[in-house]
Amino acid sequence: MGRLFGTDGVRGVANADLTAELTLGLSVAAAHVLAEAGTFEGHRPTAVVGRDPRASGEFLEAAVVAGLASAGVDVLLVGVLPTPAVAYLTGALGADLGVMLSASHNAMPDNGVKFFARGGHKLADELEDRIESVYEEHRTGAPWDRPTGAGVGRIRSYEEGFEKYVAHLLAAVPNRLEGLKVVLDEAHGAAARVSPEVFTRAGAEIVTIGAEPDGLNINDGCGSTHLGLLKAAVIEHGADLGIAHDGDADRCLAVDHTGAEVDGDQILAVLALAMRERSELRSDTVVATVMSNLGFKLAMEREGVSLVQTGVGDRYVLEEMKRHDYALGGEQSGHVIILDHATTGDGTLTGLLLAARVAQTGRTLRELASVMERLPQVLINVPDVDRSRVSTSAELAAAVAEAERELGATGRVLLRPSGTEPLVRVMVEAADIDQARSVAGRLADAVKSALG
Repeated sequence: MGRLFGTDGVRGVANADLTAELTLGLSVAAAHVLAEAGTFEGHRPTAVVGRDPRASGEFLEAAVVAGLASAGVDVLLVGVLPTPAVAYLTGALGADLGVMLSASHNAMPDNGVKFFARGGHKLADELEDRIESVYEEHRTGAPWDRPTGAGVGRIRSYEEGFEKYVAHLLAAVPNRLEGLKVVLDEAHGAAARVSPEVFTRAGAEIVTIGAEPDGLNINDGCGSTHLGLLKAAVIEHGADLGIAHDGDADRCLAVDHTGAEVDGDQILAVLALAMRERSELRSDTVVATVMSNLGFKLAMEREGVSLVQTGVGDRYVLEEMKRHDYALGGEQSGHVIILDHATTGDGTLTGLLLAARVAQTGRTLRELASVMERLPQVLINVPDVDRSRVSTSAELAAAVAEAERELGATGRVLLRPSGTEPLVRVMVEAADIDQARSVAGRLADAVKSALG
């Protein structure tokens, strides 16, 4: 069996790859592994379980609940809420674990299951490996102690979770948003209720799009992976800015008043300077991944902010932040972690703080984002290839070496297998966009040839 866990939980096509049986089994295994790790410390364990609005989330939620309760875990069902809300509530309620059902920005047929440990933190790799091992043992017939009678877990709805999370977000906003008109694109996803509510309570005038989830339309032509509708809406309504989330609202991208995109690197740059001004940017350091635009690195150097880079994946950003007590980190894709207020990327929180900076300074988002100049960067996703051989293919290594010689010191190349989808990402930066496109196209062809 290949490793089930990717960079962000276990994902796949719901009811094909990610079945009710697999989800139930993983939930049982997670309960047992966390008990073995001493997480439950002799008391009756509790889990917070949430999901995004995907239709498949309904039966997968039932499978998670059945697995946890059968293992003796009490379950608090919070319903449809963002991933960061489940992480926050896991910590705030003193729960022993959290479970989120979502495939984030993926298309509707996909779904995923993600576990949080006590405190709302993502599980360490070794715990995920142990869960897989225990799941496989159970799947092949190994017996396990099943509680009976009063020992089985109890299940109840926790409707207070919505208000508790909204209050948490509002408490993190440094200033009111009066005078701002903000367009919110909720991707027909998990933040469709939360985000409009909290922006309104914070004082903004809002226009919402993509806020009518029906279980089938999540991420469908809207949200952070499809910014066209948001750009048009910002211009149509004369808004100051637009905020876009993905399906589980753990990421945020933005649009300025002209309809121009503001990506995760630019958002990080704006927030880094705002936090430093408030003496909240510990060690004057921000954490980002190797996918960050070279322009972001140059901007931070110019502003006297140190940059620490990690591998791709917000979990690695978070690990580095926790290791050295850094306050801010994130990814170009819009995963932004503000560690004083969240244990994972929180798109609604990010959007609130970005809007608060616009309101506080009286400057446009376009002006604020101009602190960095994005160098031309081309990203090509190459599907239907064997992503496991990226680092071992001699043919591909030769193609990369040739590309790096051509780019010289004015650019860079990055090839990496996706941790959540069956594809390889090819990223090329260059001083000239045409050169970046040309090199990226040749490398994408090389990936298809070598790994197809």
